[in-house]
Amino acid sequence: MPRSFRLVLVPLAAAVALSFSLAGCSSINATVGAGMGDLMPQWAGGLPAGAPPRPGTPEYDRFMQERERQRQLPASERDKETQSDSNAQAATPRR
Repeated sequence: MPRSFRLVLVPLAAAVALSFSLAGCSSINATVGAGMGDLMPQWAGGLPAGAPPRPGTPEYDRFMQERERQRQLPASERDKETQSDSNAQAATPRR
């Protein structure tokens, strides 16, 4: 083989092998990718602190029930409840 052919073929083969290995890792388990966002901190690309729970979990069902309850409240009561929640959060010390 000519030398110039090797200079092209070796990096090309390495790039193809790397792309195949990366594609193989991504298809190991579909739930791994979805769950990693829950485990990673927000600064590293994970879910923010105020994100709702994932659908299909018991926490999600409770979240939706609470959301529906708040939706059915009159606006004046909803505003009072929101203000009392924010006051309670401000009063609790943070670590």
